[in-house]
Amino acid sequence: MKEQSRRNAYSEIVRSDTFRRLMVQKKRFILPMSIFFLVFYFVLPVLTSYSQLLNTKAVGSITWAWIFAFAQFIMTWVLCSLYTRKAVEFDALAEQIKDESKTSLRKVG
Repeated sequence: MKEQSRRNAYSEIVRSDTFRRLMVQKKRFILPMSIFFLVFYFVLPVLTSYSQLLNTKAVGSITWAWIFAFAQFIMTWVLCSLYTRKAVEFDALAEQIKDESKTSLRKVG
């Protein structure tokens, strides 16, 4: 009997507007950032392997490949800080979902 009520509670949470809003917001943020990261990350090995574009000198004896590689470190830190800030919103919605589920479980139980 308890197992059935847990399943019903979970189903109720998944169908809630707050949970759906959380999933939509996460998808809108994480999917584009992941695509950007993967493209930015794989451009370096592809361009250095199949073209001479990044092998030309940029400043002194430093090539564009080195600058691009350094930019990947910066990009990683920027994406990490953006996600950290956005995660505060996600956490607030998750707390709201938990509060709503506790309230609905009290009503049932």
